[in-house]
Amino acid sequence: MLGLLLATGTALLGEESPNANQASQRIVVLGDSITAGYGLDPKEAYPAHLQAKIDAAELPYTVANAGVSGDTTAGGLRRVAWAMGKGANVLIIALGGNDGLRGISPEETKKNLLGIVAKARTKNPDIEVLIAGMQMPDNMGKDFTARFQAVFPEAAKETQSTLIPFLLEGVGNVENLNQPDGIHPTAEGQEKVAENVWKILVPVIAP
Repeated sequence: MLGLLLATGTALLGEESPNANQASQRIVVLGDSITAGYGLDPKEAYPAHLQAKIDAAELPYTVANAGVSGDTTAGGLRRVAWAMGKGANVLIIALGGNDGLRGISPEETKKNLLGIVAKARTKNPDIEVLIAGMQMPDNMGKDFTARFQAVFPEAAKETQSTLIPFLLEGVGNVENLNQPDGIHPTAEGQEKVAENVWKILVPVIAP
């Protein structure tokens, strides 16, 4: 009952968000089709909305959209170093939905999330990390959905990262905020996702 993602679509592969400023600090959003803005113009994806909020607040950050449709936490683990190739001061990890839909064990998802954080900190020991929580629909089974949901706060706690409680809060399973597939947010839904991230991100990056 929560709008999640399909393993299809196009990727932005770490491109800077539209409207990105020439900031000295960089925020990398490592995600999947929701982050990539599946079915939308890239400027309608939530990383671009984050950039607009950052610019309006006159904060010295550039947002890089490293969303790849269909990606899993294993994929994120393989490419996090590449995504941070230009450097990163903040890493937002928005992965895991495809893991759940594919029935990958929550334990494996958690292991990959821990690995992503470890790799990121190898490249920049001072990086700020945010982990976005994800949830599964009830038809995945009560035990699986509970174990899956617990992965994200556990990973955040164990890595001393900041938790975004649920990336799709107020968007998942809301018909008019999702595209006809019932999975990917509309442009309006992406704005709501940006709000969910922003309220957690701004205390991390604001002076």
